[in-house]
Amino acid sequence: MSTRQLFKTAPFFILLIAVNSIVDYSSLPLHNITIWWIIQLITLLMFWRFKSILETTINNYDMRVVKWYLLWNVICIIRGLFVAETYWDWKGFTSASLGILVPIVAFSASCLPLWQSIIKFFLKFGLPLFLLLSFAISKDAYGFFLVPVTFLLFFLPVIPFKGKIIITFFAIWVMFADVTARSNVIKFGVPFVLLLVYWTRNIVPVKILEVCRIVLIVTPIILFSLAVTDTFNVFKINEYVSGDYTKSKVNADGEVVDESLTTDTRTFLYEEVLGTAKKYNTWIIGRSPARGNETVWFADLAEITGRKERLWNEAAILNVFMWTGIVGVALYLLVFNRASYMAINHSNNIYSKMLGLFMAFRWGYAWVEDGNFFNITTVFLWFMLGICLTTSFRSMTDEEVKNWIGEIFGKRNIKEELEELEMQLNA
Repeated sequence: MSTRQLFKTAPFFILLIAVNSIVDYSSLPLHNITIWWIIQLITLLMFWRFKSILETTINNYDMRVVKWYLLWNVICIIRGLFVAETYWDWKGFTSASLGILVPIVAFSASCLPLWQSIIKFFLKFGLPLFLLLSFAISKDAYGFFLVPVTFLLFFLPVIPFKGKIIITFFAIWVMFADVTARSNVIKFGVPFVLLLVYWTRNIVPVKILEVCRIVLIVTPIILFSLAVTDTFNVFKINEYVSGDYTKSKVNADGEVVDESLTTDTRTFLYEEVLGTAKKYNTWIIGRSPARGNETVWFADLAEITGRKERLWNEAAILNVFMWTGIVGVALYLLVFNRASYMAINHSNNIYSKMLGLFMAFRWGYAWVEDGNFFNITTVFLWFMLGICLTTSFRSMTDEEVKNWIGEIFGKRNIKEELEELEMQLNA
């Protein structure tokens, strides 16, 4: 596939991935998993093709960490071919394998015109489509579709007024549509908080941002250590906070139910994943993407799969550990640490520094949520990691970034940028 064909096709497939991201939370007749696997595979092949086209423009030194992580994931996928036994093993293996190959997207981040095209297409067609889909999906899934909005929030100060209103509207809608959907509130709220970095850019030195980055990277490891030693468990908020934080919401069956914002929904997941690793001694290399963790809380899965085993968990770090072991977790950490470090300490614009802090935050949030499945959340996460690791975005000045964002909301024809890019690649 040529560069020109990729430019025309990639935005459409990213929009399809956005739709795929909310299918399980909707009443839409779009649950054919085989079709979605094909779409996901084609998307990966497109971005792999683009990686080969851009090979000479990619900063290979900083992208090494992504290559190491991908290589280990491929090794674990190959292991999974020999581990899978039942139909459900193979089904889980296929979905998980596609999900842990999404880091391929990071290599395309060096081509900013491509992502201009993708984001522009999403704004033009994705947002109107969401207005239609919102009637057919649960409110806690709004944020699963509107992930590109979280990226654009970092550029809110320089987005044209009309675009500023639109982006802010959708972000606030997601945050207040269902306040019990804590992940949406957090992931759309944090960019607003990080805008403080923009407003204080002439006051706060980079060294302070670097300290904040280190704190964000180290904190989840410390909290995990405190939890396993039974010293302090951050997930048991109800033990440290008094008061009633119960909110009413409509569940997937259309029933009004009460849900507490302080409910611990993660401790038992960690216990089951760590218990499984201990039982099968899979600490170092994991169980491969073909297997999951034994479960008591979801024991009724045995009625469907024949095993009391959960193939995935909501927290990304649990899946990384379960499928690829401590080795995978260490490589995952290296990617986030390197990306956040480079964005904060080796960039010419304030937007890279905000994204660097956001990536450090997303490393910590992987211990809570961010399930690493093939969805638009994961795609945009690796795109943001990619622009933190490549020089194409970090080398831009504040004014150049402002122009780049303005072109997304303007009437500029990306065809001109594509022709210039092709000339550079063919030079």
